[in-house]
Amino acid sequence: MTTNTLIALVDGSAYSESVCHHAAWIAGRNGWKVKVYHVMGRRQGTEKQDLSGAIRLGARTRLLEQLSELDAERARLSHEHGRAILEDAKAIIQTDGEIEVETRLRQGDLVETVTAKEETGDMIVIGKRGEAAGIAMEHLGSNLERIVRASHRPVFIANRAFKPVEKVLVAFDGGASALKAVDYIARSPLFAGLKISLVFAGRDTPEIRRSLEGAAATLKAGGFAPETILRAGEPEKVLAQITGAAEHELLVMGAYGHSRVRSLIIGSTTTEMIRSCRVPVLIMR
Repeated sequence: MTTNTLIALVDGSAYSESVCHHAAWIAGRNGWKVKVYHVMGRRQGTEKQDLSGAIRLGARTRLLEQLSELDAERARLSHEHGRAILEDAKAIIQTDGEIEVETRLRQGDLVETVTAKEETGDMIVIGKRGEAAGIAMEHLGSNLERIVRASHRPVFIANRAFKPVEKVLVAFDGGASALKAVDYIARSPLFAGLKISLVFAGRDTPEIRRSLEGAAATLKAGGFAPETILRAGEPEKVLAQITGAAEHELLVMGAYGHSRVRSLIIGSTTTEMIRSCRVPVLIMR
């Protein structure tokens, strides 16, 4: 079911601004509205410390009252901080275009929130790294892989800086999700007018060539003039090399396939692929 809505997840990290700019770009090209979510952890602003066992004499009641007041103040400030993050996100998105934006402040587990709300959106945008991860290359947002695994919607993973997209690299392995990604690109206004390259990493075989030709035909029917690339090597290394050469501004790949690309999402190399790739990644299910 199409909802014409994009779900954007922000947390106040350095990547949140990039999430907002990418959300505006996606929503503007598709004619969608944006729902921006900020999810506070269950303990954020509500964590209590029981010191009653260490309090003696008549001071106990007053100190407990003060602790209760501090808990309430912490919760209030946490909610205000969350609302400020959402208002900033809304302002950034609307500065980029005339886009309808709704904001949602939630408390609980981020992945549980996404799972519960994903049916209200057509795509999810999240930053490559979260508030606690910093900007070091070896760190990724702790919730990123959980969301990619749990979500049934396409997941757009924003890198740290927004850059207008003109060339799109599609990781192709002939599998069902790769074919679905190609069909999605051929039909979606998001990719209209962009240059599309199909890349297969691995051993060149007649079967793969036929599959690439079929995918290219689908894109041609959608009005594209796709380039096809065959490169020997491991998918994660080939994709990182091509995107690292600044030839493309977006990588699209399926979550599952029948080749080693499968391990990029469901195996331990998910982190390696996203970490080494310096462009946004759109994961298709």
